[in-house]
Amino acid sequence: MDDADGYFPERVAATYDDPSDGMFDSAFTTRVDGTFSLAYLVFNTINNLTTQEAQVACFRNAAGHLEPGGCFVVEVGVPELRRLPPGQNVLPWQVTPTRWAFDIYDMATQAMSSNYLTVEGGRGEYRSIPFRYVWPSELDLMAQIAGMRLRDRWEDWNQHPFTGDSRQHVSVWEKV
Repeated sequence: MDDADGYFPERVAATYDDPSDGMFDSAFTTRVDGTFSLAYLVFNTINNLTTQEAQVACFRNAAGHLEPGGCFVVEVGVPELRRLPPGQNVLPWQVTPTRWAFDIYDMATQAMSSNYLTVEGGRGEYRSIPFRYVWPSELDLMAQIAGMRLRDRWEDWNQHPFTGDSRQHVSVWEKV
């Protein structure tokens, strides 16, 4: 696997294909196969693009490969800014004796990074992955610019309703 930017080495990428996580349950798969003309299915790639221009280009690229009625499906996290203590910009989300993981947010630029510190055999390893977080409404505008409209949005692959408390969303945009 090519890892040009160094953020997702093979040992990290291998964890993204776990079939036990329920991501592709039969209800969603049937709906896609039975109703959607699907060209793109993306997981958190939108956030991995670190500029707004690159994110808009991703939508335009997807729309360019779709026939009218075709869909672009994205799973992406919702920024967890409400969990930040007042005046802070760091949000820890995993702390164990051998692993610490935390996000650092820059509210002025929508830049963030996910940071990982792992200790094994007395040695520490640190990784930091930059992102640009986006809100669902911002993604809808990017889709509109690319000639698509929102068709569905759920909290997860089981199609639970998306609410103000959802920590992620699966959104489906249809090419007009």
